[in-house]
Amino acid sequence: MTSGLRQGTSTTLLVGGTLIDGTGAAARPGESVLIRDGRIAALGRAADDEAAANGVDVRIDATGRTVMPGLIDAHTHLTFGEPTGNDELFHHRTEAYSSMLSAYNARKVLRAGVTSVLDADCLWNIGVELRDAIETGIVEGPRMRAGGQALMTMLGGTAGRMIKDEGTTGYATVVHNRDMMVNEIRRQIKYGVDWIKIMVTGLIPSMKGPEVKVWSFDELRTVCDAAHELNTKVVAHCRNSESTREAALAGVDLIYHASYMDDRALDAVLESGSALCPTFTLLGNLADYGLKIGTAPELLDVFRAEVEVTANQMAKAHELGVTFLAGSETGFAVTPVGEWHARELEMFVQYMGMTPMDAIVAATRNGAFAMRMEGQLGTLEVGRIADVLVIDGNPLADITILQDQSKIVEVIKEGRRIDLTTPIPERKMRSSDQVRMLASCPLTRGLALTEEQLEKLARV
Repeated sequence: MTSGLRQGTSTTLLVGGTLIDGTGAAARPGESVLIRDGRIAALGRAADDEAAANGVDVRIDATGRTVMPGLIDAHTHLTFGEPTGNDELFHHRTEAYSSMLSAYNARKVLRAGVTSVLDADCLWNIGVELRDAIETGIVEGPRMRAGGQALMTMLGGTAGRMIKDEGTTGYATVVHNRDMMVNEIRRQIKYGVDWIKIMVTGLIPSMKGPEVKVWSFDELRTVCDAAHELNTKVVAHCRNSESTREAALAGVDLIYHASYMDDRALDAVLESGSALCPTFTLLGNLADYGLKIGTAPELLDVFRAEVEVTANQMAKAHELGVTFLAGSETGFAVTPVGEWHARELEMFVQYMGMTPMDAIVAATRNGAFAMRMEGQLGTLEVGRIADVLVIDGNPLADITILQDQSKIVEVIKEGRRIDLTTPIPERKMRSSDQVRMLASCPLTRGLALTEEQLEKLARV
């Protein structure tokens, strides 16, 4: 039996709880849920009748609590190890250590009520291997879908000149022409990716401004066509309006950020059917806690403005029927693993004007798209995979309750109850993870982050 899992059972009955089924339908008080062999077998009176006739192995009293689908985080970086910056990420990691750290992180994610994640780009090919280790029971963690290294031009991404002109740097592989793009896509698919990621925008240090589009439309179309021909979806990092517009028109399936999206870009998203994953959580945490990890103070208002301006157009997109997914960009120092996965729901409500129910749908039913499991996952309907949470409270009255792990009293993944009580050993920061050459200098002593700040930032 995999460490951290209780002994699996064939039938489980949850009684007395208020059911939020993830479809957007009204909550149903006192609705029983019967799980058999990892799937939802019956609901309501039918569940009670079948349990009475045949008996059950486990009965869970959810009276006064909420029963809902497990959360799906559509934007994570479990292989990154919570770095404070790109230097730490690129130059202070080894493949073996990162693999073990990723497995450690996966347990924390599952205990936070996140039963599925999309990890669209990773260090080395760890995301794919972690996915398979979880599926085979070697590692305890959420169900995963994974990408490989993100495709970049030499100008792509947020790391600027830290990205080498050739080859792979950290989570990115530089491609210069269409042949390289197609070959890299085929290579990644050969080694098991579920998604191809493109960094459509990037920072150019000499411009000293926001990210700019660094791919042509024809290049984007080349990537989408090559991936789709091999039944693989494409996700794109887009932090300005034109990048969102061209990514949508080129055939990108899922767009991260879509910052500052204007009406032309929104029209393209509507025309193409692309889904959006704004990932406000990273920006919100940077604005609120950025000083704790050394973010330049003048950037804090920039992060807040990006959320507010982008959210206005996102609200319009939501009203027009665009599909939204919830993603936290967990995996950086400012978005520690297991801490902030549900903040995106709060930000959808706060900034986009979504109802709590709409936010829950984005993080459950809609998330099945990221997992490429539409119709199988993300809702509590008969025949669906039984990923279930029991919450001590009502997230429709207070969406922030999903961020409080003390209120998550049951996590059930594919019909198996997860052990939430055995402590996960506290991670200690090894000295080689960060640059500390000047730590002993009197002028800089005391400026380095403490381990407490790095590991417990979310609780500050």
